[in-house]
Amino acid sequence: MLPESALDIPPILSAPAGLAEALAWASGVLVMVGVPMFVVELVSLSRERRLDRRRLLGLLTSAFCLIPATAIEIALGGALVQGIERIGALAPWSIPTTWATALACLVLADLTYYWEHRAAHRIHALWAAYHSVHHSAGHYDQSIGLRVSFMDFFFTPLFYLPLVLIGFHPLLVLACLVLVLAWQQWIHTEVIGRLAWLDPWLNTPSNHRVHHGRNHDYLDRNYGGILIVWDRLFGTYAAERERVEYGLVEPLVGQDPLAVHFHGLAKLGQRLRASKGIGEGMRALLGPP
Repeated sequence: MLPESALDIPPILSAPAGLAEALAWASGVLVMVGVPMFVVELVSLSRERRLDRRRLLGLLTSAFCLIPATAIEIALGGALVQGIERIGALAPWSIPTTWATALACLVLADLTYYWEHRAAHRIHALWAAYHSVHHSAGHYDQSIGLRVSFMDFFFTPLFYLPLVLIGFHPLLVLACLVLVLAWQQWIHTEVIGRLAWLDPWLNTPSNHRVHHGRNHDYLDRNYGGILIVWDRLFGTYAAERERVEYGLVEPLVGQDPLAVHFHGLAKLGQRLRASKGIGEGMRALLGPP
């Protein structure tokens, strides 16, 4: 990878002391809190006699989904950083990295996540390529945070390039994206109920359960990453009122990781083959799933 000086990008090392460590610490804590929470979930499921063979297969499927995603990140992560740094060199100016600008970048990254997440639900090509994988389970627990598609790597970063082009340091943008994603690990749980003081403002377990529901009133709701205020501003918020039925509108029958990864693309392919003309084909690709 080329040195940052060769790309004419201000080094992130010029950031205030402790900023990088704080971002890394916060992301790590948010991810690791899922471990004890998962233990609590397993104990609760066992006591309620819900830890049956199907549930165990679902947990394993979620874990296996993470393997190709992690392999892609390890293999291509360096190339991704280098590419974003090159794009950052095109920015007409650079925004100094301070605690204040880091907070601004985090808020903007969270807003970007809202629109990327909304697009992944409303554009069939994105839903089929990667996001349907995350919604494929008929249950809800910490393992769902692991149920992601390896295709996510190739699509999600594209939405954050505008933040780089307006002058935020590329590594700061990536760090903020990681923090937004890390926040969402702990909210995949049923062991935490509604949080009256936080639910109106933050993406909490209750708000995110709604997002994973296939109930009619819950479809296409609560896209927020850390802040749920984006949903309230843009009219996509729904509070948890009735029992959530998890999974896809057309539930998957099996738990095969290959089926989980490629069922969306298979359905998109069927719609494209049935399309009559370019216009109908484009609607199949760019319209809602």
